[in-house]
Amino acid sequence: AFVTARAGASSALKRVKFCSPACLSSAVTTSHYATAPATKKSGQKNIVLVEGVRTPFLLSGTKYNNLMPHDLQRAAFLSLLRKTGIPKEAIEYIVSGSVIAEPTTCNVAREAALCAGFSDRTPCHTVTMACISSNQAITTVMGLISSGAIDVGMAGGVEFLSDVPIRLNRRLRKLLLSANKAKTPMQKLGLLAKFRPSMLVPELPSVSEFTTKEVMGHSGDRLAAAFGVSRREQDEYALRSHTLADKASKQGLLSDIVPFSVPGDSAPVSTDNGIRVSTLDQMAKLKPAFIKPHGTITAANSSFLTDGASAALIMSEEKALAMGFKPKAYLRSFVYVAQDPKDQLLLGPAYATPAVLAKEGLKISDIDVFEYHEAFAGQILANMKAMDSDYFAKTYMGKPAKVGCPPMEKLNLWGGSLSLGHPFGATGIRLVTTVANRLIHENKQWGLTAACAAGGHVSLPFTFLYQARSRIKERTRQLPGWLEKMPHKTLNALLMCCAFFCIY
Repeated sequence: AFVTARAGASSALKRVKFCSPACLSSAVTTSHYATAPATKKSGQKNIVLVEGVRTPFLLSGTKYNNLMPHDLQRAAFLSLLRKTGIPKEAIEYIVSGSVIAEPTTCNVAREAALCAGFSDRTPCHTVTMACISSNQAITTVMGLISSGAIDVGMAGGVEFLSDVPIRLNRRLRKLLLSANKAKTPMQKLGLLAKFRPSMLVPELPSVSEFTTKEVMGHSGDRLAAAFGVSRREQDEYALRSHTLADKASKQGLLSDIVPFSVPGDSAPVSTDNGIRVSTLDQMAKLKPAFIKPHGTITAANSSFLTDGASAALIMSEEKALAMGFKPKAYLRSFVYVAQDPKDQLLLGPAYATPAVLAKEGLKISDIDVFEYHEAFAGQILANMKAMDSDYFAKTYMGKPAKVGCPPMEKLNLWGGSLSLGHPFGATGIRLVTTVANRLIHENKQWGLTAACAAGGHVSLPFTFLYQARSRIKERTRQLPGWLEKMPHKTLNALLMCCAFFCIY
């Protein structure tokens, strides 16, 4: 059953009877790994998030449309350097996530780093994992730190959908390649005779799953129907997302946004431009976007095509403190899970959340802050119902009981992908940074993110667990000023002297 309505949640978001989803496949494959288990082994490093930033997320085809992907990623890198004050030379490795690559800058991490002035000796690589590409960038950096290969790394993510690569028709490509090898005029004329006008039709980037030939919106519609999520519930959740994002933006809570100066524009871009606080009546007028005429997913309750970039500074705790940084959060644990891409494409959070909680020995009630990726309102609500269902837990996960679902007063309180936007390769870092910032703002301890993603033959959800450093920072602020300014090594020496004195 769905989460009980609580303060601030819409009246329609109430507990309803769970209907067993007959269309869901019972065959589920799961795989997960972690680099930061709950119980630290001797000598294992604590990994911390020092800071995270992002460019404003803009609707594709708007102010960023004359740029290139590496321009946005470069801006995010430079903004992170300025915000933290860390020198470029201290960054030992850079990993970026991206989905639809610009052919001239396939390794966008490398090109953006060089354009940002990083040394050509700084290794960089780019990963792609659909909507969790920058999550993969983060965990790759975590793995490098955990293994001892580096102490300081930068994770990035970028997506630029204003200019996607459109290819020539494959038959025409083959004809042109053959023409390039033709040596005599007769051979070239023979190839010309094979030309057909239909070859001029270009090939657009595919938006469907390769294995199922189904677009994600169709999966979302079927998932919402299977879990009994109504059109009204989806519209109400989407309106909630936009309302909370608008409120957070006006209150200055979206501090991860750094202004970006678009060449040719007099004023820098400083806010997201996809936030639209509408009304339920206006949203109800929209027609279904995928399954017509009876589908429930519309443009109003779906995330939109977005341009944007993000970046995060990740370090070992020891190195961060030695360099004078006060990290925002510990990066504690992560899990990747894969399911059937046909019927369970968007159910990742329902599978990954229990896995990471079990790894850390926590319950859903222990988590203070939740940030879940909002691909569709129906996807979020379906996952909530799955997590709050004993039937789902027993039948599809082999668990004795449900894990429970996040309470609405803890979930996505500063908006989400439905309102802020969803640049495929950059959203993961936004989720991570938002959790850390909310933990500090709300003076809480534990936070969790989760995201579903397209994945070809599997879906690849992602869950991340944090332990906030905000309480540690509160204790630090209570120290005398002269002690606050004391170098870390000197303070350690002083504490050692006090300890020996007490023992003596």
